[in-house]
Amino acid sequence: MLVVDDNKVIRQLIRVNLELEGFEVVTAADGAECLDVVHQVRPDLITLDVVMPRLDGLRTAARLRGDPRTRRLPLAIVSACSQYEVEAALDVGVDAFLAKPFEPTELIALVRQLVERRETGSDDAAPFGVGAGGPAPVPSPASAPVGGAGSGSEHTDRAQRVGRTGG
Repeated sequence: MLVVDDNKVIRQLIRVNLELEGFEVVTAADGAECLDVVHQVRPDLITLDVVMPRLDGLRTAARLRGDPRTRRLPLAIVSACSQYEVEAALDVGVDAFLAKPFEPTELIALVRQLVERRETGSDDAAPFGVGAGGPAPVPSPASAPVGGAGSGSEHTDRAQRVGRTGG
């Protein structure tokens, strides 16, 4: 597992929670570092923040999808995403979303579902989001807007599922 976030506290939070569940975790501080280590580490899954220095999460995801060696690697955005960022992430082929702030149980559920999906070969499954109800297929982005930070509905936003249907 490769955890990519420019915030050291968030990286450590994700790493510790995944290690407690038995996952081996390597971390990177931004997308450029992710691309430097991904072929050495050969992770089962990558979590990406969106806003990072040097190379952001969306451009990192696009590069990973463009490389035959990492094209099928499960990618999860773990970020306080705007609607635009969610749609852009879907366009580059991100598999799942976890809205910040999140509960550790939500993180573990998302990771387990992505790892299981990879192990069973379900590459064509629809993207999903994780909120209070756990992993689930998600509705069209147009029908599930995501509020930004300070929108006054952070709890509701976390619970909304954001994605696309029909491919």
